[in-house]
Amino acid sequence: MRIKEVIVVEGRDDTVKIHLAVDADTIETNGSAVNKDTLQQIQHAQTKRGVIVFTDPDYPGQRIRAIINEHVPGCKHAFLKKDEARAKNNKGIGIEHASVQSIQKALQDVYELNELYETDITKSDLIQFGLIGGPRASYRRNRLNQFLQIGHTNGKQLLKRLTMFQITHKQFEEAIKHIIQEENNDH
Repeated sequence: MRIKEVIVVEGRDDTVKIHLAVDADTIETNGSAVNKDTLQQIQHAQTKRGVIVFTDPDYPGQRIRAIINEHVPGCKHAFLKKDEARAKNNKGIGIEHASVQSIQKALQDVYELNELYETDITKSDLIQFGLIGGPRASYRRNRLNQFLQIGHTNGKQLLKRLTMFQITHKQFEEAIKHIIQEENNDH
């Protein structure tokens, strides 16, 4: 599979793994120390070919994503679930630990973030379905984020992330039904 856009990853090991999964060019941020030169390189790539930000599903990965989003608007984003990116010995999380198939799927399901999109999902919906303020809110949010492939969020970030990824109320409801069905099957 050939990817037209340049994929932004955190390091050399990620680049090696990406090249095993797809034919693509990468830019490495060298971890969370995203400097001005790297941001200029990403901006140039975004102008010429487009960019897919594909960072690790952890706090530093989210931080890098936010920095890039702030300086280079309009990038696409690919996400891995934490369990897909966990090292076999459980001593790390990163793209370099993911399977080729997981990487290919994540790159097929890229999102374009849109700050201007208005959603019909409300904070009341989040409360009603136990995604914020309830005893299982963190677990349900995690399942929702995995099901919709929008990356890890806390309660405050969830509505903004659903909006940025242009998740419709119908998609939201389908995901919630799936999560509730899972919970009912577990009991």
